Amino acid sequence: MADHTRTHLLAAIGLANSARERGNHPFGAVLTDAAGNVLLTAENSVLTDRDVTAHAELNLVRRASRTLDPAQLTAATLYSSTEPCAMCAGAIYWSGIRQVVYALGASELIAIAGADPEEPVLDLPCRRVFAAGGDTVEVSGPHLFEEAAAVHAGYWG
Repeated sequence: MADHTRTHLLAAIGLANSARERGNHPFGAVLTDAAGNVLLTAENSVLTDRDVTAHAELNLVRRASRTLDPAQLTAATLYSSTEPCAMCAGAIYWSGIRQVVYALGASELIAIAGADPEEPVLDLPCRRVFAAGGDTVEVSGPHLFEEAAAVHAGYWG
């Protein structure tokens, strides 16, 4: 894994920790340009915003699509502390972002969090969501299991 990939994933994990400290679910996301410069960051704000769609990646995509032009989005890479869910993958696809790198895999998160009837799970890997689209989204992950899992320790259940 390239140094910049590790750096951006650790930043996303740091944002996940910040979200947790603010009373939200522990998820974070970073958007970089083609040169690896950070363009935007976002945290999960589901609980504090009382908005079930306020996942880190969706918060990031909303801001990015309002502030960046389509060419910037296509050239950007989204780094996420955890594999994007189906909702976020759809938003990433529609935004035009064509590269996603994530730390903790969704199946790894499910294993950590366990089954909770209050937290429904849509077990649909982002690669399957992206594969259903006409354009290709390049996906890399999971990476940095220990670091990514640590932010979830003691949170779920």
